[in-house]
Amino acid sequence: MSSTSIKVVLKNVSKHFGKVRAVDDINIEFAPGTLTTLLGPSGCGKTTLLRLVSGLEEATSGEIWFGDEKVTHLSATRRDVGMVFQSYALFPHMTVEQNVGYGLGVLKTPLDETRQRVKDVLQMVDMDGYQNRYPNELSGGQQQRVAVARAMVLRPKVLLFDEPLSNIDSKLRRSMRDDIRRLQQASGITSIYVTHDQAEALAVSDEIIVMKSGAIEQQGSPKSLYHKPKTAFVANFIGESNVVNGMLSSKNGNKIVSYGDAVIELPVTEQTDHPDGPVNLSLRPEVIEIVPESETSPQALSGVIRQSAYMGPIIEYTIETNAGSLFTRAPAYAGIFEIGDKVKVLVRPDEIIIIPENGDSENMA
Repeated sequence: MSSTSIKVVLKNVSKHFGKVRAVDDINIEFAPGTLTTLLGPSGCGKTTLLRLVSGLEEATSGEIWFGDEKVTHLSATRRDVGMVFQSYALFPHMTVEQNVGYGLGVLKTPLDETRQRVKDVLQMVDMDGYQNRYPNELSGGQQQRVAVARAMVLRPKVLLFDEPLSNIDSKLRRSMRDDIRRLQQASGITSIYVTHDQAEALAVSDEIIVMKSGAIEQQGSPKSLYHKPKTAFVANFIGESNVVNGMLSSKNGNKIVSYGDAVIELPVTEQTDHPDGPVNLSLRPEVIEIVPESETSPQALSGVIRQSAYMGPIIEYTIETNAGSLFTRAPAYAGIFEIGDKVKVLVRPDEIIIIPENGDSENMA
């Protein structure tokens, strides 16, 4: 983290468009020098929240702080933020050097300093040597690097990314998201990143904020959100999940979870504070094992293969069980089950995620 990194704080921030509450009484702290992703479906309020931080929208109520400075009513030009848009927004008639140095020119930075800062930041994004090219002479990934360089050259207090990879070919997204992560860590600039892509969010973030209907559904590290979602909505939105109905009970001081015809005693390390009663269970596709019907373990769930899709190294299966329809993947080398085959399904006890029944059963798989 850079010594100049700042904390960004939103206190009771709301934004209303008529009767629509796009952002509803949000309280967030973005830690200094971190990259936090706002993740959620279209219309959840993530882009509006980003625009509130940038100053492109003014809050209906609440306060926004950059470090010790209250910026709630400051314009975008006075907030000292850098922004990377999904459309790149490069000037087509300017070279790479001119595009990157444009903001420094507006600030009347001396020419020698401008050239050096532009060269330094282009080296950082692996675009040194492209100074004299025009945007139409660059690939989509190269244009995005130039857009990032243009934002970073100003050394902003806060760096904002608005779905920066949505216009890039899928084969380039992995390398570009790695580049963005590397650049943000190297710069130490407090950054806020908007996306609806779960894999992207997991790859680039120190923290993820999952949003729904203008409010925060859950906030935490990528690992904590993936392994300990508090609601079925989060379980489904962070990665893939099968969410089924289950029952939690106690026996001899231990917790027992049952779903369908499977009964599982939870390990001591996975004992839960949830009260006995109905729960939702999140079963990630990668923790589901398909075994022959002859399996006699009480932990096994009976099912029938309803769909099968060969994907090369893996096979995707949909299994109908009396706990619901389950989706999973299996290595192709492990053998192929045919549609109509009766099977058993096993899930490791320590991989079962328990969500209270009042933890939002919406969007159940």
